[in-house]
Amino acid sequence: MKLGRLLAVAHKEALQIVRDPRSLAIALLMPLMQMGLLGYGVSLDIRHVALCVLDRENSALSRQWVDGLGAGGWFDIRLRLADEAALRAAIDRGRCTAAVVVPVDFSRRLAQTGRVSVQAVFDATDVNTTNIATGYLQAAVAQFNGRLQTQWSEARGAAQASAPVDLEPATWFNETLDSRNFIIPGVVAVILALVGAQLTSLTVSREWERGTMEQLIATPVTPLEIMLGKLIPYFCVGFVDAAACLAIAVLWFGVPLRGSVWTLFAATGLFSIVVLGIGYLISVRVRSQLGASQIALLVTMLPTTLLSGYTFPIDQMPRAIQLITYVVYPRYYVTLLRAIFLKGSPLVDLWAPLLALGVFAIVIGAMASRAFHKRLD
Repeated sequence: MKLGRLLAVAHKEALQIVRDPRSLAIALLMPLMQMGLLGYGVSLDIRHVALCVLDRENSALSRQWVDGLGAGGWFDIRLRLADEAALRAAIDRGRCTAAVVVPVDFSRRLAQTGRVSVQAVFDATDVNTTNIATGYLQAAVAQFNGRLQTQWSEARGAAQASAPVDLEPATWFNETLDSRNFIIPGVVAVILALVGAQLTSLTVSREWERGTMEQLIATPVTPLEIMLGKLIPYFCVGFVDAAACLAIAVLWFGVPLRGSVWTLFAATGLFSIVVLGIGYLISVRVRSQLGASQIALLVTMLPTTLLSGYTFPIDQMPRAIQLITYVVYPRYYVTLLRAIFLKGSPLVDLWAPLLALGVFAIVIGAMASRAFHKRLD
């Protein structure tokens, strides 16, 4: 082995890396992006859980008990509700993750019997958050019970035998707390994003690599017809994949489908348009199939797995990362999937994520239609 030849080959390869800015950008930026997203966006700690309160008594003691729930930083009291209908609507629309219902005779029971039961309701579509929030709520109740028992002992000279406030947790939408019901709807989004963008990212770059771009440009077909002609087959393939995944989720894994199938297909169609449009844009801009597939993986896999709420709850991310998720298109599809599957949410409760997906579909579709030009650059 000759050192001179070795250095010559290494020098040549270094020049190739420098001359390929896209590959260099992926090699340098991907680790930085992953460190930033994983370091700031991924956390197993649950803080500031959105809590709603239905205080039917609204006495000084009940207000003291409710205020104590938010004292430790575990819960943020977002809404004080008037009735059960408002409570159900707040949880259905995702305005709160947990809720407590204080009975109308809260103070009287404590004074007469020394014990009262308080109901806690959890949105169990996110199993991890529900389990941790339940523990936090029980800890907060235990702290309040400790203070009451101390007051009881000082007033009566004897320790109270049982805990004054007893928590009765109830889980909605995923009563068994089965993690598959939480994970599998998000898997559908990951599969569609990854497969759709990967396939369409090769459509135009394949023409460049095979040397058939000149023939395509010479045809009388318009750029819009080229785009639609290349994407429609993949749109059909994507719908077949989506139908298969949804059928497996329901029939094999037993995930409940409580909402409208038509709403689900409408959301899937909008999401597919966005994903295919992004793949087509990459394919037009990147003439290498390998480079196009790498970029497609970067812009689909990371956002879908880390910033969509599929793996980690968005409301537990730092505020800056939460703002970034509003421009991450899989966020809205994952929200729709879980709402349709587990909550059975009606269309009136889903208009916001559907509208966001529609805006993404229009913007990405317009950008894709303008990306291809029938000329050799």
